[in-house]
Amino acid sequence: MGRTVRLRVTAKERVADDVVALTLADPTGDRLPDWTPGAHLDLVLPTGLTRQYSLCGDRFDPSRYRVGVLREPDGRGGSAYVHDELRVGDEVGVGGPRNHFPLVPSQRYLFLAGGIGITPLLPMVHQADLLGADWTLVYGGRRRGSMAFLGELAGYGDRVHVVPQDEQGLLDLPHWLGTPRPGTRVYCCGPGPLLDAVGAACASWPAHSLRTERFVAREQPAPARSTPFDVRLARSGTTVTVAPDRSVLEVVREAGVDVLSSCRQGTCGTCGTDVLEGLPDHRDSILDDAEREAGDCMYICVSRARSDHLVLDL
Repeated sequence: MGRTVRLRVTAKERVADDVVALTLADPTGDRLPDWTPGAHLDLVLPTGLTRQYSLCGDRFDPSRYRVGVLREPDGRGGSAYVHDELRVGDEVGVGGPRNHFPLVPSQRYLFLAGGIGITPLLPMVHQADLLGADWTLVYGGRRRGSMAFLGELAGYGDRVHVVPQDEQGLLDLPHWLGTPRPGTRVYCCGPGPLLDAVGAACASWPAHSLRTERFVAREQPAPARSTPFDVRLARSGTTVTVAPDRSVLEVVREAGVDVLSSCRQGTCGTCGTDVLEGLPDHRDSILDDAEREAGDCMYICVSRARSDHLVLDL
């Protein structure tokens, strides 16, 4: 997955039912790389598992990172290890930070969070408040006890609307989104059904009004083609053939190209590669419609080709 550094767990705090916050710092006290709201880290656990977690601490504190980790009962073991085994003083590998969910300038923001989806929105709220923007956060969850960081958010007063499902039901998206509002940016993170519903509700909004981040890959239709295609690696001049049952990532790695990768699901953005020629079949959960239309970048762990060949900047 590329170069990582070793960081030490300096604090582990329960911040809600089944949610812990980890604080990470360099063991030697070195300054950590800067990051921007929406960024995430790759956490490489001692078990060898790699998981992505959004940064949710103070971006102006260069001495530490903070991430929130939800225990996933049906997960593959990463969150269970963090909750049950990882201790203060342990060291973990960390890659990044990377940001595929950046906060763009706007006078008005509507932030919509579902459950652990609050984590990337916390630093966005802080940034919007610092800049004096007009903003509102609507935060839904199963119940108050399961909703992390409520204490921190209380300081923002009536700009924050906490909506526990067992008290108020599901988020009333027609109420919060209403009619399209030019000049308002909508940022949403949470479970897939929430993201799908918000996407449908914002279909008539101006282009680029909505940005979302998914922790789990969205369902994809069948690939655009079921036949092999060729990929030319522009830097080496090598051409490889990608069979229907192989990924572009697997094939170019076998050709000797060390491409960074992590999630293998098209959600983390690690394997982003520039497309120099050809038409990609985008199968990731990162790019928006305009970026897909541009066709100049693809995530080769999941995306494929529409054309007979691609030329990649590898």
